[in-house]
Amino acid sequence: MAGVNRLFGTDGVRGRANTDLTVDMALDLARAAGESMEGPVVIGRDTRRSGPMFTTALHAGFASVGVDTLDVGILPVGGVSRLIRQLEAPLGVMVSASHNPAHDNGIKFLGPNGGKLDDEQEAIIETRYRRGAPWRHPDGALIGMRTKLLDATDRYVANLAENAEYSLRGLEFVLDCANGAAYQAAPQLMERLGASVEVHAAGPDGLNINAGCGATEPEYVAQYVNGRVGLAFDGDADRLIAVDENGVIANGDVLMAIFAKHLKEAGKLRNNTVVSTVMANLGFRRAMQQLGIDIEETAVGDRYVYEGMRRVKAALGGEQSGHIIFYRGTTGDGLRTAVRLAEVIAATGQPLTELRKVITEYPQVLHNIHVADKGKLDGSREIWGAVDDAKRSLGDDGRILVRASGTEPLVRVMVEAPTAETAEEVAATVGAVVTDTLG
Repeated sequence: MAGVNRLFGTDGVRGRANTDLTVDMALDLARAAGESMEGPVVIGRDTRRSGPMFTTALHAGFASVGVDTLDVGILPVGGVSRLIRQLEAPLGVMVSASHNPAHDNGIKFLGPNGGKLDDEQEAIIETRYRRGAPWRHPDGALIGMRTKLLDATDRYVANLAENAEYSLRGLEFVLDCANGAAYQAAPQLMERLGASVEVHAAGPDGLNINAGCGATEPEYVAQYVNGRVGLAFDGDADRLIAVDENGVIANGDVLMAIFAKHLKEAGKLRNNTVVSTVMANLGFRRAMQQLGIDIEETAVGDRYVYEGMRRVKAALGGEQSGHIIFYRGTTGDGLRTAVRLAEVIAATGQPLTELRKVITEYPQVLHNIHVADKGKLDGSREIWGAVDDAKRSLGDDGRILVRASGTEPLVRVMVEAPTAETAEEVAATVGAVVTDTLG
């Protein structure tokens, strides 16, 4: 595929629905993935208007090459992952663009362990997809069948509840379901565990997913906490961002630090190591150093976090964005993260405002810069020269990270510094060079 832009990004195949990502693409991706396998394939989606269109195409594509499918309907990606393992399915698909706006959608393949496919597995599907017809063409009884799994949400909620270690009775939470895949499962789960919940952004209409709410805009739920803990999910509910009792946001780095400390004190932090990405805040790194905990660093993306956890046999890994993976998990699951956070609060008797003191975050500025061709970033001497200048100016008191987005036409410039003003100044300087160079 030399000279051809890679179809798969950091999180599956994603784009504007019916423009960049089409029904024909979904149909042929299913054929490419299903042609050399046997089913059933578990297929779930979030609440986007385009979701039924793409899931219908996927079911048809798999059926046309002789593969049965299980339709689990609207379900968090963590639920799809768990059902793949429970049903011993060889493959799963989540139709979602995660935190992206409603006009986008995506196709995310999950392997038999419930985790995202690695680069090599995605490349095999993409190579077959690009080769195109002729496809395997069974007939009669060999054509695949679609079956609806009507109790998928109940199974998922029951599994999470059965694995919870504490009752949440007496605890109060405010949920922001992002008008997405968690809108039914999250309230059911927290109420089943005994918590008192107030629910917001749980009225999906196909167009309001992530709209002014959810994990990318936790300020929305912050206005409602009033002394309670806020829990904000994203569109497919693989992320969780919390808000403490005072309305202050606790991102994935803060949650990871809380979990790492709690697991270490309980003697459950395998190999005394946590796995985080290059985006982790400098404050998180220093908190782990003070706790005597080792860090394994990976590229951005929860599948890379999972690969890192397997490599060092860690019990905890995650991202600042709120993707967190626990022992025996294989992908980010915001509902599981929510339960684990509630359990730490219950076990310690401490509010989130106290638990979060384990980490002092450095001011961080992130500029997302739209560019004409993000593929030219690596070869730009002008940009990397500006980055080197920034590193020298920051010294040991800060850091800068510049990378291309895996899912959008963006270059991300992230700067951490002792003050927000310094971070903003450095990010703006380097961002201007990115804009001038890449358009």
